[in-house]
Amino acid sequence: MSSPTLRALLQPRPLNGWMLALCAALLAGAYLLEYGFGLEPCSLCILQRIALFGCALFAAVPLVLNPARPLRRACAAGVLVCADVGALLAFRQLWLQQLPPEQVPACMPSLDYLVEVMPLMDALMLALRGDGNCAEVAWRFLGLTLPGWAAVGFLGLVTLSLVQLVRR
Repeated sequence: MSSPTLRALLQPRPLNGWMLALCAALLAGAYLLEYGFGLEPCSLCILQRIALFGCALFAAVPLVLNPARPLRRACAAGVLVCADVGALLAFRQLWLQQLPPEQVPACMPSLDYLVEVMPLMDALMLALRGDGNCAEVAWRFLGLTLPGWAAVGFLGLVTLSLVQLVRR
């Protein structure tokens, strides 16, 4: 790849396009597995999807509006924060999946139910801990589980947003 081509790919709009495409691919895969193959998402999976939606929103704004540099940088920082949160959630789920069966937390009601019967912050704190559903390995591709692929995607988003933030 020649230097001008690489320089063109690292411009703000193509970077935002790559970030948005990565978010769309990860979300499409998640929804395909849920609705196409019947895999029910756990609470950590749902929170990772919310983080992906945040990344997608922050990547789409400068792609569509082509704003001045300060707003582009603010949106890149927004992608970075959402991707960091998503990566932490994915790593939490990977940690739960490697626990021995006797150390896996007990299963709890769905996130929808928790939000209905508890204050929002309490429901989120409980969901962040994860449960037995989060520790279940329901699918693998090339040796990685779903949260493993989510972590790879989030780390890609972190990398692209950092490139966006540090470029001159």
